[in-house]
Amino acid sequence: MKHEVTSLNTKKTIAASLKKFMEKKPLSKITVSEIVADCGINRKTFYYHFEDIQALLKWMLEQEAIEVVKNFDLLLDHEEAINFVIDYVEQNKHILNCAYDSMGRDELKRFFYNDLYGIMHSIVNHLEDILGTCVTSDYKDFVCDFYTEALAGTLINLLKNKQPYDKQKLIDYISITLKSSLPAILNADMNQKQ
Repeated sequence: MKHEVTSLNTKKTIAASLKKFMEKKPLSKITVSEIVADCGINRKTFYYHFEDIQALLKWMLEQEAIEVVKNFDLLLDHEEAINFVIDYVEQNKHILNCAYDSMGRDELKRFFYNDLYGIMHSIVNHLEDILGTCVTSDYKDFVCDFYTEALAGTLINLLKNKQPYDKQKLIDYISITLKSSLPAILNADMNQKQ
């Protein structure tokens, strides 16, 4: 257990260093040498924990946002989870924009995709239980992919948006869309099978 705690603390230190450098320059200009010197560790330690800077960035994003969202019961607390994600994007706009500028829209969306897909999949599974429905696996995959793309795209649009927006209205729109459309979609698929 002690090794796991030490390893996690080392990863957090390395991530904090990456964040610090991302405040000053583009991701593509940050080197492993700079990070290890800043952390007071050797290269071997860095590579023990991360394959490269991209893997470090992915881990950092997952730890700070997506992993926390997974702890919400999204069927009951989805508005709180949406609020958390929007706050995270607002508070880390510079870092996320740095990642976006370095990797591009599609690559940044890919970072969010797997975790958001897992969240959507658990929501759909839970709704199936509540509604007493059972959709085909290929349709479930389609629905999860559809909503994952929409949510990831919305997050990235929020990140790149220079205009002020009404945060509560955005949360309400996402919430209304999920609450009203998902049950209707799952029931519609069930009705088509009959």
